[in-house]
Amino acid sequence: MNRLNKLRYRGVIAGLIASSAIGAMWVMPAPARAEDPSAAPIGEEANSAVAHMGKTLMSKEFSFRSYTVRAYVGSNGELLHIAHTAKIVVRRPDRLLVDSTGDDGATKTIYDGKTLVVYGMTQKQYAAIPAPATIDETLDLAENRLGTDFPLADLLGGNPEKSVLAGVTSGGQVGFATIDGVSCRHLFFIQAPDLDLELWVEDNERSLPRRVYITYRSLPGHPTFLAELSDWDFSIHPADAEFVFQPPAGVTQVEMKPKAGAATAPAK
Repeated sequence: MNRLNKLRYRGVIAGLIASSAIGAMWVMPAPARAEDPSAAPIGEEANSAVAHMGKTLMSKEFSFRSYTVRAYVGSNGELLHIAHTAKIVVRRPDRLLVDSTGDDGATKTIYDGKTLVVYGMTQKQYAAIPAPATIDETLDLAENRLGTDFPLADLLGGNPEKSVLAGVTSGGQVGFATIDGVSCRHLFFIQAPDLDLELWVEDNERSLPRRVYITYRSLPGHPTFLAELSDWDFSIHPADAEFVFQPPAGVTQVEMKPKAGAATAPAK
């Protein structure tokens, strides 16, 4: 599933999983090295870069940091922005931790293979719901039941290459940029007719994503989502205990009712 075409703002979890990472520095791409994205449905260089990225992100365990800024339309039609920093820890197939701080407070999402917990540290409240057996299915549950979205989820699923390119009608490499001192390929994709995706990946065999920029052309004001990704670590070995939530003193549990028509998670 391609989650890049989702953009909503509902409740505390939206602030949490809007995560992304620490600053970057870039230069304009050199036209002499650019490939015309319209020359083919998806250019060979772009296809290869995304394939290498997908292979790297299939690793069983890894973590990274993110800094995100997303735009949304306010009550009077004005275009507003909200920012978050986060650390994301992944242990496939059934462990996920997102620890986020943003303009709307600090939140934590914990998935232990059986339960999805959303903890609003600022609000001193948490909710817990039964979850499916994989990260993919759990992120779908969060979207369908809680009405939230996480555009970076395509990088965490079981097949990142397929998820990122799902629905893409054309694209290619447009140039190069330097982010945090690392040479990156600047890729551009169109998910016709309403979404533009720019993706900067390292110019090496790992092709780690360093920046994501999404423009939602079908939504009022053409809001955007920017993610800077850093501190990738594939040497971690997180224990089960890191994905266990123990409510701190003074924190209360609240109930989240399913959205109308939403399917509930299978019983464990």
